[in-house]
Amino acid sequence: MKSSVASTKKYCNSLVQYSRRKTIPVQVGDVVIGGNNPIVVQSMTTIDTMDTMGSVEQTLRMVEAGCEIVRITAPSLKEAENLRAIRDELRKRGCNVPLVADIHFTPNAAELAAQIVEKVRVNPGNYADKKRFENIEYTDETYEAELDRIRKRFTPLVELCKAHGTAMRIGTNHGSLSDRIMSRYGDTALGMVESALEFLRICEDLSYDQIVISMKSSNAQVMVEAYRLLVNKLEEEGLKPYPLHLGVTEAGEAEDGRIKSAVGIGTLLEDGLGDTVRVSLTEEPELEAPVARKLVDRYATRSSHNEIKSIGESPIDPFAYHKRGTREIVNIGATNVPRVIADFSQLENVGIKDLKSIGHFYLPEPDKWTMNDQGADFVYSGSQVIPFMLPNGIRSLIDYPVWNSLEDKKNRHPVYSLKQLQAAEQCDDTLNFLKLSADDLDDETMAILEADNLTVLLEANNAHKMPALRRFFFELEKRGLKVPVIITNNYQVKDEEQFLIDASTDIGGLLVDGFGDGVMLSAHSSDDLDRLKLKNQTAFGILQAGRTRMTKTEYISCPSCGRTLFDLQETTAKIRKRTDHLKGVKIGIMGCIVNGPGEMADADFGYVGSGKGKITLYKGQDVVKRGVPSEHAVDELIEIIRADGKWMEPQAVEF
Repeated sequence: MKSSVASTKKYCNSLVQYSRRKTIPVQVGDVVIGGNNPIVVQSMTTIDTMDTMGSVEQTLRMVEAGCEIVRITAPSLKEAENLRAIRDELRKRGCNVPLVADIHFTPNAAELAAQIVEKVRVNPGNYADKKRFENIEYTDETYEAELDRIRKRFTPLVELCKAHGTAMRIGTNHGSLSDRIMSRYGDTALGMVESALEFLRICEDLSYDQIVISMKSSNAQVMVEAYRLLVNKLEEEGLKPYPLHLGVTEAGEAEDGRIKSAVGIGTLLEDGLGDTVRVSLTEEPELEAPVARKLVDRYATRSSHNEIKSIGESPIDPFAYHKRGTREIVNIGATNVPRVIADFSQLENVGIKDLKSIGHFYLPEPDKWTMNDQGADFVYSGSQVIPFMLPNGIRSLIDYPVWNSLEDKKNRHPVYSLKQLQAAEQCDDTLNFLKLSADDLDDETMAILEADNLTVLLEANNAHKMPALRRFFFELEKRGLKVPVIITNNYQVKDEEQFLIDASTDIGGLLVDGFGDGVMLSAHSSDDLDRLKLKNQTAFGILQAGRTRMTKTEYISCPSCGRTLFDLQETTAKIRKRTDHLKGVKIGIMGCIVNGPGEMADADFGYVGSGKGKITLYKGQDVVKRGVPSEHAVDELIEIIRADGKWMEPQAVEF
């Protein structure tokens, strides 16, 4: 089969044409994942599994919200057995939604659940393996001995699934890789993939293929790399094309959770990967399915998009992050963080107070300006001139015909169309911006981009927007051009949640591949100051989710489940209230030890439930305090942050 991706880098059917990856079908009750079937939306209950009626009522709400498969935790035999009561009550009420048992440390619970529900999820990192955060040196012989032990422990579950027609998800989590995998492969995407493949090879040896695979991480970059590498390795080994369950684990809440989920999940959906989706939000589970549906529905008619110029081979490594090398122009490109440009071109008579919407505040009493952590770096004003000096080092972008007529051009830079630049008699000595479409791939345009004081404002007018933009970056890489590129897309905000999903997918997918020296979410004629504020905050949120510019506290918080030992939503809100002014600090908030130090592997500090009313506090993966009463735990967390030198007092800003 011909592919537009060289075999060594192959992970999708095409880098330019939307094409769903063809997988084997996996039957989960009345629902089929993979094959030619639509992408399935699923979620997980948060009620204690021993609360039968509570679990049933919550499941019914989830199904009403669009959930097609429901997962329920079964941490021990008693919860696994109670899945029977939950299933029977649901069927009595006419609800036939397939149920999935979520298993971590207890093979006997998995074996029981496999005889009751339609699917079991096992985590290779802790199902028959162990994680004690020990660095163990394995010889080939001792490593193989461990694999033999795992095979003996895992085989009974596989045989039960075969006998009862039960499907399985082999669900690797970045943060819960076993000591054995970590010792050989490290904390890598390859380690995640190999962790799943070890279990998958056992299944294939036992002629069992009703399997879905996931590669979850709270880091969208790592998550994308792992899924891509998994597909590549499946084909390389001649294994079956198993369906993929997509998810960014511990994505968080509100806008941040939606942005991070879209950056990770959306990037893979763009390339036709993914057969079932779960969006993990620290919110009520019935709020997850509608977000997943908005992500999935973007691809219902995607195959009819405009043609994108083909490419023989990706010029980058799709399995590892490498930032594209660009020249530095003023404060754009090279090692500078990606810049955010606020678009005021549709706003009439820009005033001092309008800058508040993009993070810059004028304080009349001391007669000075201040800014928050999401203060825009540039302002594009189109064909009008902002009539006052911009604060805090902001520079102004102005359309070339107006800029050319200005007497005072200091900190004001021209924006050209391609025709204007070709005909221009005057350019700025330091910084010029050129508006281009992703279709502008011809030799003449590429030759212009060799200029050493030029930055591109790049937009795509294609339904398949991210791959169209990516194709332009591929061309720059092929030609060795170092011109900085600001990604600019125009969105009309009718549905704020849909806007977050669309922008995060279209731009985030480029960031995880190392593309983009900045973002401008262009203004629409219908935008007011509230929408301009939303676009500015979203631009910074996308950069943070793509791990390219950290401007605020990041909360790696798990969605609640039946294992949770405290109210996650209330606790997350309490911690956020006290810490959300800490720039670039990552705090993990985990309901139990399963989603504890392993799952929050990417966090600087951790708050983990260890018993009823008891919290264990971490610095990285090291325990600092155990058994802290929950009423004192937030204060103790702040003291740990303070002792590490990362605490700062919040500053009051008067408006």
